[in-house]
Amino acid sequence: MPRDSSTPVSFVRNDLSAVLLAGGESRRMGTDKAQFLFRGRPLWQNQLELLRKLKPAEIFVSARTDPKWRPHDAAFVPDVPPSCGPLSGIAASLVKIRTDHLLALAIDMPLMTENYLRSICAAIEPGRGVVAKIDDRAEPLAAVYPREAEIEFRSALAGSDFSLQKVVRHLVTSGKLLEISVTEQERRLFRNVNNVSDVDATIAGG
Repeated sequence: MPRDSSTPVSFVRNDLSAVLLAGGESRRMGTDKAQFLFRGRPLWQNQLELLRKLKPAEIFVSARTDPKWRPHDAAFVPDVPPSCGPLSGIAASLVKIRTDHLLALAIDMPLMTENYLRSICAAIEPGRGVVAKIDDRAEPLAAVYPREAEIEFRSALAGSDFSLQKVVRHLVTSGKLLEISVTEQERRLFRNVNNVSDVDATIAGG
């Protein structure tokens, strides 16, 4: 079971792509969330640096429009229309990847660590990814999806229910996702920042 600790997790594989999910409208933040400073640096920079440490075969930035801050080593992936937030972003990225798995990470989850992501990546198997679970709710925005999950994402976008939680439940039931429980210590890693007060609280608690 993945655990975040000071001991580095062994991680050697080349079948992984990564996507930074940056498609939110930042309504509650009042400004572009991606460029909001967290510990002196914009959120996008922190999160992309975290993904680079995993040395994925390719890195994508998922958003509604190509962000000005996107660096050259990250390819832009527009949301699959109709734009339905991370559901669309993950669906679009699964179509683009050249590898077997896609690591998805939200731009507003700044306490996530390299070691935790390495631990869930180390748990993937052919045709199966990994998603964390806190209580009865999945955490699909720091998870690894197999490319075979594209079918479920496409089906959801073709319907009227755009719940990412529902898609994840289907993937767990079908065996395409391994669900792991998050420890009390690991819960903080999944903390989102949606407004300025969240940022202040996260810095104080992190």
